[in-house]
Formats: sequence, structure tokens, C-alpha cells
Amino acid sequence: MLDEIVRAAIHPAIGIARVGNSLEEYFTAPEVPDPQPKEPGFHKDAAGAVKREVARFRVYGYNAQGQVVAELTPDNADIRWTAHLANKKSAWYQFQLALDIPDAALAKPAELRNKEITGDLRKDLIIDPGPISITGRNISGPDFHFRNGTFMGKEVYLGELRTDEDGRLLVFGGFGQSASYNGKPVTTYANNEGWHDDTGDGPVTATVTLGDREVPVDPAWVLVGPPNYAPALKGIRTLYDLLYDVFVTTGSLPFPAKVSFTHHIAPVLRRFCDHQWVNQGFAGYFGHNGLGHFTTPEMLERLSNNAPARRALRRQVFNALRNFERDGGSPVPWPWLYGDGMAVPPRTPLQHMAFSPTQYRMFQYWADGEFEDDWATAGAIGPAPDLDSVPLGEQPAALDRAALDFCLADAFHPGCEVTWPIRHPSMYMAPFRIRHRSPEQPEPSYGTVLTPETALSVNGPLYAQAPGDLSRWMAVPWQTDTASCRSGYELALSPRHDPYLPSFWPARVPNHVLTEEDYRVVTNERRPLTERIEAFERRAVWLRGLRGQNTDQLNQMIDDWYRLGIVEVRDGAPDFPDRIQVESTPSIDLTGIPLTQNLVTLHVPQAADPAIASVAINQAIAVSGYTAEEVTAGFIDKVAPFRDNV
Repeated sequence: MLDEIVRAAIHPAIGIARVGNSLEEYFTAPEVPDPQPKEPGFHKDAAGAVKREVARFRVYGYNAQGQVVAELTPDNADIRWTAHLANKKSAWYQFQLALDIPDAALAKPAELRNKEITGDLRKDLIIDPGPISITGRNISGPDFHFRNGTFMGKEVYLGELRTDEDGRLLVFGGFGQSASYNGKPVTTYANNEGWHDDTGDGPVTATVTLGDREVPVDPAWVLVGPPNYAPALKGIRTLYDLLYDVFVTTGSLPFPAKVSFTHHIAPVLRRFCDHQWVNQGFAGYFGHNGLGHFTTPEMLERLSNNAPARRALRRQVFNALRNFERDGGSPVPWPWLYGDGMAVPPRTPLQHMAFSPTQYRMFQYWADGEFEDDWATAGAIGPAPDLDSVPLGEQPAALDRAALDFCLADAFHPGCEVTWPIRHPSMYMAPFRIRHRSPEQPEPSYGTVLTPETALSVNGPLYAQAPGDLSRWMAVPWQTDTASCRSGYELALSPRHDPYLPSFWPARVPNHVLTEEDYRVVTNERRPLTERIEAFERRAVWLRGLRGQNTDQLNQMIDDWYRLGIVEVRDGAPDFPDRIQVESTPSIDLTGIPLTQNLVTLHVPQAADPAIASVAINQAIAVSGYTAEEVTAGFIDKVAPFRDNV
């Protein structure tokens, strides 16, 4: 059988690891698109530290027809893995807006971060420990740690390599440690001078020998991102959805021969409903007993029916989806999420997110009744709970998708795991496979300011990639952007202001959550039903433990990121959903903190002037109508990307 193998490929093609501060405990990233949820308490160790999420890579052998022959392990092959993590954030350019949208022409210039450091000294801003190779089963140890890289002369640990009992590669990220070399506090969501973190990215390769012959191996990439604070949830538009659209649009992958309700429509509708656990606005409409609660058996039966009698219902859902040509900058259409051009006040329709063209096309076929009504058959079977349940030939695709399904696409502002360059076809050698830059072809200098023209040029940075090239566009450190991912941003509160919507990334960075205390009320059948309903509908601000105003909270997040709760799946109760997602009790100090602390975020342009900042902030709070505890205010550069937006 092995004689049939003519090439091999590493999967997932893009693997995702995440930082955590548990020194010993970790878990592997999802390997099927719909894994079983973990038990409550799983994602933290006994001391309350967050476990690292580890990317596991496998290698599969293919025959000349492109069919999978076997997974290759030390049982049937000699495999030598090599990976190379690096962090280039502090030596790269500031993030203001995605440089591939029209709005970028009016944005503040993307100057070099730490521009006062010049010449060869800028190499000290790059954390690059070099490549590491590993082979065998159950291998680990200091020799396989990415710890030889330095930042301004200080050694920084970026992670390590191990192998499991089957010789598969395990890539660990850092411990979530961020620091500045000059002791200055953070002041911005993305571009903090003098700071570094221990995320990163880079290539994963392997040499594979079958008997006495070496076979070519398609390489992969690994990306180390922030923790996943809602690990059972998917975004409305996942990174897989985004990249699938890229490859369908370019002709690298086919559009489905037939749109399936079970595989293409129902999962997206479920994501709207699942956002009830991380955003109160979604909970009110798409949540349990809400007007748009799609996932009851009765509603799924109606929505999955392609009969003409159901056309009006399907069209109502389809017409609610955002269409920029029709809707302009209206916040009303779905999904209620911010987009790449988000600013306060709004400047562009890209203030909000829309489905990708491929997703939108699928929903259009569904609305027109041109889809497969397979809910009673395929829907009843359910997804594969683990990779062993997936047929061998389908395992590589399952691994590729699972890694990306739990990452977010827009808003690329900058994003959670990765940002806007990821959507450019020039970044890929094949679907989902990042194009690798040869060490013999170093990247040219792009000058002191990265313009949209340079970024998108044929000689720009959107082609072959080197270690650290995907993560360099992201916030430094990651904690400051995570602390800024909120809902209902406002400049001046109007009567129609909604503090819950629109939202940034609640599937990774929750906005409003059900507390353990309220969950205990919901599941206590001895309590009156009215009390249980009240507790179920009550939500707490997830970032309620951050204190002070905007910059105070950004600095606190550097230290307290792991003390925040993790949204976990719990058993439901009669009169309520069968599964309820609940915030684990935070270890951050919540003494005297109301559930609604930090509910509203106000952008106060005048606060850019330190001389009047406190007065301007206090005035904004006074006229908001909310309590001082409920308002976080200040000059928030995340929502002020334009040159005249001050």
C-alpha cells in the first residue's frame, strides 16, 4: 500500500495554537469542525491558570490520483519535523485600518512601530529563535524550546515543540507574557511602543522517508494567537468561511453542486442563536424564546423545507442579511457585527460586516428553494465527534477546516487570530496553504510608512511569507486589543443607542455572559419560574472586573487576562435550553463590582488632550445617563483611525 504514495501533505494546513499561563497543563486544538464540548473547568488548571491550546500536525500520504492512502507515523515512515516561530510585531508597521479597503486612503499613516529605533538596531525588535527540528515519539525537553530569540536583549520564550505517542507534531505557544523594555505603560489598543508579547507564527515542514525513498511533503503553517474565551462558539463568519470564499472566487475550489440545508445553512443560523451566550443583544432576538430563535425543532423543520409554501419565510430571513448596495451604512441588517471600516462616528458602509459572496450566494439559493432538504436525514446523523469517527480520506479536510472554524474573520480591526492579508490569494501556494518565503530571498524594505499602494503591490508583503509575517500585523501586545473588543461603541449617546450592538468578535471575546450564580438559580427547580426566567435573561459584562477608564483598563488587562471567566457548556433545565453556556467564576477581584460595570464605551475626542482629558471624560459620563461604573470613556484610538477623526 505504501508503494502507492507519491507525495505527502501536512494537516492542518494552517494550525492554530493559543497562549496560556498554565506551566504544565495543555490541550490540543479542535480536530473536527464540531467537537464535543469540554467539561466545565477544563480550560483552566487547579491554580486558575489558563491552559495552552496546542496545534497538532499530522502527515498523510497520497497516491497519484490525489487520494489519501494512509496517515504516516513512525509505524510506517521516518518523519523529521521542523518548525520556526518568530514575532516581528514591534519591528513592523502600526495598524490603523486594513490597507486593502477604500477607507485606508483616508486613514492615519501606517508608520513604523518604534520608529525612533533605526538601522541595524531594529533587528533587536524581532524575536526570532530560529528553526527547531524534532523526530520520534513522546519527545520533549529544553532542546526543543523556542527560547533563543530576544527582544531588546531580553530572552523571550515563544513556545516549544513536542511529539505525541504517535509521533505527530505538537506546537506550543507562549505563556501570555507581555512586557515593555522601557517600563512605559500601554496607551493604545494596537501600537504600544517598546512592548512585545509571546505570540508568533511560522512554517511547519517535514521530511518523510518511506523505506529507502524520500517523498515530497506539502508544508503547513502555525499561528499562535490569544486564548479562546468562548471555546464552544463559532463566529457568524469564520476564518474557514472567509478562505473558502477566497478559493471559490479564484476558481481554486468549486462552489457546491447543491446547497445543503444541513451543511451550509443550518450551521450559520445556529451561530446567530449561539451568540446569545456572549452578547445580550443577540440573546434578546436570536436567543431562547426570542423572535429569531431558529434552532427549535419546529423552526428547523420549517426552514429546511424547500416547498414553495415556505418561500416567504426563507425570503424574510434572506432579506434581513446585509447587502451594502441596498443598506449602505445601516446597522439594522444582519449580522450585528462591526466591519473593517469601523469608526466613531461611522464613515462608511464597512462600519458593519456582511456575509462573504459565497455565503450570500448559498443563502440566496436557499431562499429561492434551490437547495437540498436533507435535515431529516443528514441532520439526524449529527457531526463526527472526533477524528477517529471521520473516514480516512476525509480526515485532512476535516483537520484543515476545524483549525479555521474556531478563528474569526472580520472585523479585521485588526482581528483576533489574524488580520486582513489572510484574504489575499497571493498569500497561498494552494487552498489553505500559506506560500513560504525562502530564506535566500529576504523581504525588501518598504520604507518608513507602509502605504496601501505598496502593501498591495506585486513587490509588497502579500506574497511569500517568512516566520512572524502573519502575526506582525496584529496588536502589540494582544491583551490591549482583546480588552478593546466591546459592543455598542458610541461618540454621543442618542435615544436609539444600543449598548449591546453592534459588537466586535463576541464568539472569541465575550461581551455579556450568564454568571454561575444566575445559572444556579436557573437550574434550581425549587425556585419560582419567574425568578429563574429573570436570572436566565440577566447578563453580566464580561470585562466588568477591569477598573478605571480606558488606558487604566488596557494596562490591567496585561496582568489579569487569565483571571477572566471562560464561557463553558453546562447542562440545561426544564423550561430552558438543554445546553446553557455559562461564564466560569472569574478569579479577578469583583468585590463591590456591579454586573453592568463597563457596559458602555464612550469615545471622547477631547480626551486626546491630556490637559483636559479628565474634565472631558467626566462631562461625557455626566450626560450619558448611565452610572459612572457603567461607562468606560476616553480617547479610544481603535475607533478613530482617520486623519481627521480626533
